[in-house]
Amino acid sequence: MMENVHLAPETDEDDLYSGYNDYNPTYDTEELENDTAFQQAVKTSHGRRPPSKTSLASSMGRPMTGAIQDGVTRPMTAVRAAGFTKAALRGSAFDPLGQSRGPAPPLEARNEDSPEEKIRQLEKKVNELVEESCIANSCGDLKLALEKAKDAGRKERVLVRQREQVTSPENINLDLTYSVLFNLASQYSANEMYPEALNTYQVIVKNKMFSNAGRLKVNMGNIYLKQRNYSKAIKFYRMALDQIPSVHKEMRIKIMQNIGVTFIKTGQYSDAINSFEHIMSVAPNLKAGFNLILSYFAVGDREKMKKAFQKLIAVPLETDEDGKYISPNDDPHTNLVIEAIKNDHLRQMERERKAMAEKYIMTAAKLIAPVIETSFAVGYDWCVEVVKASQYVELANDLEINKAIMYLRQKDFNQAVETLKMFEKKDSSVKSAAATNLSLLYYLENEFSQASSYADLAVNSDRYNPSALTNKGNTVFANGDYEKAAEFYKEALRNDSSCTEALYNIGLTCKKLNRLDEALDCFLKLHAILRNSAQVLYQIANIYELMEDPNQAMEWLMQLISVVPTDSRALSKLGGLYDSEGDKSQAFQYYYESYRYFPSNIEVIEWLGAYYIDTQFCEKAIQYFERASLIQPTQVKWQLMVASCFRRSGNYQKALDTYKDIHRKFPENVECLRFLVRLCTDIGLKEVQEYATKLKRLEKMKEIREQRTKPGRDGSGGPRGRRDGSAGSDGGQNCGAGSRGERLSAQLRALPRTEEPYDSSSNKELDASYVDPLGPQIERPRTAAKKRVDEDDFADEELGDDLLPE
Repeated sequence: MMENVHLAPETDEDDLYSGYNDYNPTYDTEELENDTAFQQAVKTSHGRRPPSKTSLASSMGRPMTGAIQDGVTRPMTAVRAAGFTKAALRGSAFDPLGQSRGPAPPLEARNEDSPEEKIRQLEKKVNELVEESCIANSCGDLKLALEKAKDAGRKERVLVRQREQVTSPENINLDLTYSVLFNLASQYSANEMYPEALNTYQVIVKNKMFSNAGRLKVNMGNIYLKQRNYSKAIKFYRMALDQIPSVHKEMRIKIMQNIGVTFIKTGQYSDAINSFEHIMSVAPNLKAGFNLILSYFAVGDREKMKKAFQKLIAVPLETDEDGKYISPNDDPHTNLVIEAIKNDHLRQMERERKAMAEKYIMTAAKLIAPVIETSFAVGYDWCVEVVKASQYVELANDLEINKAIMYLRQKDFNQAVETLKMFEKKDSSVKSAAATNLSLLYYLENEFSQASSYADLAVNSDRYNPSALTNKGNTVFANGDYEKAAEFYKEALRNDSSCTEALYNIGLTCKKLNRLDEALDCFLKLHAILRNSAQVLYQIANIYELMEDPNQAMEWLMQLISVVPTDSRALSKLGGLYDSEGDKSQAFQYYYESYRYFPSNIEVIEWLGAYYIDTQFCEKAIQYFERASLIQPTQVKWQLMVASCFRRSGNYQKALDTYKDIHRKFPENVECLRFLVRLCTDIGLKEVQEYATKLKRLEKMKEIREQRTKPGRDGSGGPRGRRDGSAGSDGGQNCGAGSRGERLSAQLRALPRTEEPYDSSSNKELDASYVDPLGPQIERPRTAAKKRVDEDDFADEELGDDLLPE
């Protein structure tokens, strides 16, 4: 026990601290049983008597603390007492641990009705409401977030009043008040309740007890910017800038960037240039560099545009090299680490930053290239050289392809083709992109062999390029091999499930192969991706029509019209479906709307004219047949219909004048002569003999011609004959059975007074608008070709006496 005790030498007899290391036998616990004095003290009260100073000093071997020895006071020590008192030990047994006192008393119950506890609970509730408001905002439920923020504001005001009643105003929780007001203002702004948000921000800013509240003026400036109150936005941005110390460099740069953007919106480009120049000199970044180029472009300063572009290229990207994610050896542990970080959040952020930088540089180059030099080609060459000398070398090829696209916009196809052909000897990815564009160009020019060869080159360069596979499928589709075309489209879709062009073309291919169910599935899937695509909606409606489901076809056409309400062809198609269902009033409505948007569709004009004749409003039918005669002046039947309408409405003189005018234009028209003979006879005019003589001569010539052509007609299955004397006899072919022209003819034949036969038919029925497969275009996604409106040629039919349908 005493082996680590070192006794100090007694060098000085007057040492005040002498005797501390002396061993006192009193503390020898092993001999307590043999110590008679100790045993007597335990058994009797003898031990409680205070010992004399002399005996205590002699027993301990050193003076007591505070005792006077040889005229010197004993100093106090730092040794604390053990915690025992005389009063506690008097009359009780030795119990140093206090075990005789029993268990500890129970904890005092918390008084929930006390004001302090109520304030504490209310403060907790306010914090929970603020947190719930922020969570609702992050989930996109802005309305719920605002309600929670308002509730938190109400409870916080109650909390302040209760705290003022219990404690002094200095004990108010300012941080809680600030967070409640700030969250409420943010929720107001998110819900576009800008006046309320500004008022709430004003309450925070004007309260001097809130530290650093002045920087919230940036938020107020943002609100004024959204309200297009640019002068106030700039004012608050500058006020915030003045209140932010210079040590917060990044925040000051962002505020200056906001000021520069606001100056651009107001057209103050010189002030904007000053702001962005300062940013690029202090802390250059991509957004400021791009906005600086825009400002110089607006003022037309070519040299400054070049310098700004070079500054934009020189902005450090601050991302790791791609080589970091390539394993240098076959160490499995290293490979696992690289595989783990290859697509983590940091790597994704680096990709996004790099993509944003490339977007800014490409956009800036396309913007300034046509104006910085004498021609856009020279400007693109300068941009390419600058990019090649920077860290964005891979963008040079993209700029070259954009140069070819610019040639296309200027209709200079030869230069575009030459520019794209330069990539044939470059690496596979660039070669594939250029060959894909060349394939599309040749496909649009109907040079399918060249288009196929370049499509093959694109596919061989990059087998996983969905655009190249789609273009290859288009060339095969054009040659009529629909099965093989479908295989290319499906492969493109497997490589890129978002390739809508391939999915659209698969639907067209299935439609060509008469696999209507598969085609419908493709277009319904495409409709789920492209909700408002007019081409997809039309194809779905057309397939339902081919499947003989007119109700579904009409429903999808209604959706199509809601997307493109001015599409005359869709309106006329819908009118035709209603007409086939027997709903004349709805059919008339859509045909009339189609006529309003495109008054040159012969089919629509003919239907409207027949409708008015059917409803006994011949005067209204005249305007439609007159317009048809203007569209097809060589077709005599329209003018004959105009004359017939005059006659049916009782205007015989006008009808006679119209027939005479027709006879002057078409002197060999038999029907016109018949009507002239009949009218002149009824009115009693002298010209009747002249017209009768001409009519007999033409009828005789007609009989002779029919006798000559009779064998050929019998052998050909009896095609409908042409009118020999008609000037419009060189019109188009008749439509086959079931065409729209024959349906209209059936309508006309169903009219009363059948002594005057009249029939008209178009040379083609209304087919699907979007039948040609379309692959990826050079710089925009697939767009289906709009349907051309063809002027139908009508074959002349035999006309009877009164021009009424047979």
